[in-house]
Amino acid sequence: MSTAVWATRDTPAGPFTAVVADDGHVLASGWTASVDELLGLVHRSLAPADVREGDLGPVGEAIDRYHDGELSVIDDVPVRQRSGPYRELAWDVLRTVPAGAPVTYTGYAEKTGRPAAVRAAAGACAHNAAALFVPCHRVLRSDGSLGGFRYGLAVKRWLLDHESV
Repeated sequence: MSTAVWATRDTPAGPFTAVVADDGHVLASGWTASVDELLGLVHRSLAPADVREGDLGPVGEAIDRYHDGELSVIDDVPVRQRSGPYRELAWDVLRTVPAGAPVTYTGYAEKTGRPAAVRAAAGACAHNAAALFVPCHRVLRSDGSLGGFRYGLAVKRWLLDHESV
């Protein structure tokens, strides 16, 4: 039986909640106070049988340190998501996009090795359950505009500004 812990932390961009498996992998995270919203994003094969509020351990420390300006602290936090082969590859590739160097959806598709897969790359962003740790906020439209973001464009703008320092 798998278990997970969740907690909500106050951040300058708003409340941030994470769901972390008992082995320390992030299953879902984002700028919301609703754990139920995040649990709905977890692939059914990864859904924990028991979820309790508690200490996020190193993941919680990484959340705080990132928002305090240590931008690379999120890079090595383990994440577990499931989908099709392209989407899983796209999430792994997204974790290589450095803070302060956002890419366009076209550039993101190119980084995955499938330059024509712009819509599929955008779909990977849209279905990303582990916001921040898989930094979908670092992908922009080709005209430089923000595009979409599950947690709102004000949060996306704050994150990009935070990372541009």
